[in-house]
Amino acid sequence: MNVEQAMESLRRAFLLDLSTGFVYDVLRDHAEQVDMSEHRRKVLENFSGTLCVDELHLGRFTLLLATDPISNLPVGFALVAANDQDHMQRFLKNLRAWGLMPTVVVTDDSNLYLAALAELWPQAEHQLCVFRIINKLILDAVRRLRSVMTRRGQAGRQKKRGRKSKKAKAAARGRGLTVKQKAHFVFQHRHLIVKRRENFTESDQADLAWMLEYLPELSTLRRFADRIYCLFDLDKDFHQASCRRAAIVRDSAFQAVPELLKAMQQLNEEKFPKIMAYLNYPAGERVRTNNHVERTNRLIRFFENVRHRWRRRKTLVRFMVLKLDEIWSDWLPLAAKATCPTFKLRQRRKPLSDEGKRPRRAA
Repeated sequence: MNVEQAMESLRRAFLLDLSTGFVYDVLRDHAEQVDMSEHRRKVLENFSGTLCVDELHLGRFTLLLATDPISNLPVGFALVAANDQDHMQRFLKNLRAWGLMPTVVVTDDSNLYLAALAELWPQAEHQLCVFRIINKLILDAVRRLRSVMTRRGQAGRQKKRGRKSKKAKAAARGRGLTVKQKAHFVFQHRHLIVKRRENFTESDQADLAWMLEYLPELSTLRRFADRIYCLFDLDKDFHQASCRRAAIVRDSAFQAVPELLKAMQQLNEEKFPKIMAYLNYPAGERVRTNNHVERTNRLIRFFENVRHRWRRRKTLVRFMVLKLDEIWSDWLPLAAKATCPTFKLRQRRKPLSDEGKRPRRAA
């Protein structure tokens, strides 16, 4: 909650009428009591050797964040005024000064990392994450095809004034969905083009079938997504991955789609060894994406939306210190989680099934 909501909650629950200054004093005192050296010691003791790094723009500031995806730990952060190589290099140099020596560093395809990683951790593998870029380009193609479909449905039609008669409404229901309605259905379920097939439900399979019937051009995009997931499977070696990449790049159907042509440029021969760097490690330690730090960024973005914005630098730094202190304090190693009663209770809870849901009306 923001300060005003916290004050209102205390007033409602405990009949405490506190001033804004008192609440800020409590937050400041609590932040000053946080022992950051103890947290750094915990991070170093439980560091798995894999480091995810990313940046997040918060108003006029940039948050540099590093996490450990295998141990599920935030490692550190820095709030800087500009997103450039100097600030990134200083942030990574501070992590090395703490004693952090990663064997794998996972980043996106930004030019902020190459020089800094080569200088600070030359022995570490640099794993590039291109999943997000490729999926974004596939969804861009879906949006373009959907826009063409919408324009095709509106071509040559003049909207008549007034309400439709009962006879006209009945005739429209008999004809089924219009082209515009089909385009809207495709846009609502566009995530199914990039979703893994093993995660499909029966409802997802039915919706994808309707999408491919409404817009057959989507079948090329869905096939490209399947080939990309097959390319990044864990049970293969680099030679097999190179053969699969070559087959994708040579496919003429993929080359005919502008967005897929850009996606295949992300798999060029210069980047491909860094994209497949995870194959050099055991299956249990393979991290192919920086999704872990991206999820942390989304959490911080959510808190920013709740507070609208952070006006001052010290307010944002204080919030990050208190939030990371909460995460670090509640963190447990994997062996301890197995004996924790609350963790076992969460493991016994089953996800909601699809039974009892209202069936979707067939188009």
